[in-house]
This record gives sequence, structure tokens and C-alpha cells, in this order.
Amino acid sequence: MTRKPGEPPKPMTKAEREARKAFRELDSEKAMTEHEIAQKAFRTNHERLKAERLAREAAAGTPIAAKKVKPSKKTK
Repeated sequence: MTRKPGEPPKPMTKAEREARKAFRELDSEKAMTEHEIAQKAFRTNHERLKAERLAREAAAGTPIAAKKVKPSKKTK
């Protein structure tokens, strides 16, 4: 489907449009599936690493997420 420079584009037939639409839908479904698989793997790895970090901190005896509390100023 190469065309020469200056040549107008060939209009698509109804069958070509329908085929392109079908392939586009399949590609989008495949992309979403791949994205979901990647997100699931990321969450699993993140949870594993978090559990390892918490266990390491507990073994070392360091406080977990210790926040400094500022004294509140009382107004009259």
C-alpha cells in the first residue's frame, strides 16, 4: 500500500473500517490485560518488600513510623 508523493489517500472500504475497528478493540483488550498483570506483579512485590522491611525493623527494635507530636496551643 505504498503511494506516490502527491497522490491522494485511497478511501477505506466498509470492510476495511470494520476490520480496523475489530483489531483496535482486540489490541486495547490485550493492552489492558498486560497492564493488569503488571500492576498485580507490582503490588505483590511491593507487599513482599514491605513485609520484609517491617520484619527487619521489628527485629532491630526500631520504632515503626514514629511520629513527632507537636503540643497543641490552647487558645483562651
